Amino acid sequence: MNIGGIEIKDQHPTFVIAELSANHNGSLDDAIALMETAKASGADAIKIQTYKADTITLKSNRPEFQINSGTMWDGRNLYDLYDEAHTPWDWHEALFSKASDLEIPLFSTPFDDTAVELLERFDPPAYKIASFELIDHGLLRTVARTGKPIIMSTGMATLGEIEEAVSVIREEGCESLCLLKCTSSYPAPIEEANLRTIPHLAETFDVVAGLSDHTLTEVVPIGAVAIGARVIEKHLTQSRDLPGPDSAFSIEPAEFRSMVDGIRTVEAALGGVDYSLTDGEKASVKYRRSLFVSADMKKGDKFSATNIKSVRPGHGLPPKFLPEVIGKTAVADYEVGTPLSWEMMSDS
Repeated sequence: MNIGGIEIKDQHPTFVIAELSANHNGSLDDAIALMETAKASGADAIKIQTYKADTITLKSNRPEFQINSGTMWDGRNLYDLYDEAHTPWDWHEALFSKASDLEIPLFSTPFDDTAVELLERFDPPAYKIASFELIDHGLLRTVARTGKPIIMSTGMATLGEIEEAVSVIREEGCESLCLLKCTSSYPAPIEEANLRTIPHLAETFDVVAGLSDHTLTEVVPIGAVAIGARVIEKHLTQSRDLPGPDSAFSIEPAEFRSMVDGIRTVEAALGGVDYSLTDGEKASVKYRRSLFVSADMKKGDKFSATNIKSVRPGHGLPPKFLPEVIGKTAVADYEVGTPLSWEMMSDS
């Protein structure tokens, strides 16, 4: 994949996305400040969400529209929650302009066709499909037809539903696709992360794979990179003490910076498949074990376990030759500490 001129593939740096979601708390100034924080905290890209309460749900007080499933939003009405959390559409021009000033890619999650129509005015470098919208094939087709790269979260989805969604997107000609393992709980328990799903997604669907993480730790994304995640998405807030609807499951700037630093450290450690000696190892080779004279010997003495030992350093014959050395005859006198060589012995 290529998003905003950044290559996303094996052996390249992990693409780290700061998800702003509702953490603007209804203030454009706070949204812009959070973008600056994301850039300063090491994010490679920034993501917002594009919807209105009217485009994501219905204004209804029926029981079906009340949240009561054990979440942090229990007791609230869906319409009211989304009305509070949404990013106003008239902010988009300012947000995309700010991203340009910061020289960082900005893209969004659209939740219906009108959101895609709005976003296309700003020529975003990619689109994100939220876990909850993975089953909306009409929306998938609309987004895929833009020709932009797509990053899609897979929370709650069965393997069959993911397969259907990928097929729909590819039927519309989109081949630049990333799938993110996601646990759609807020916050998500660490033990439900199931990071081993990430390489399975990559192999099964022949895509770039990564993690959309809702745990309250930076360790889980770092672990995901260690097993092959090429994209990490993490919610960012200025402070979890803020009253916004998403603050409680987001991480703070210092934590985000620590996560990015940890990811870069893991990337450096991963390297590639390489059995050649490093410069440091080349200097250490001479301190490996080898065969040495361990007791003073006279010419004609037989080499045996009493006068030959495998010890450090590595100036003598490799230890694997000890069985061949035993029983041979010394061709001269040798003192303790003499490294063994073939020239020091004969068969008689």
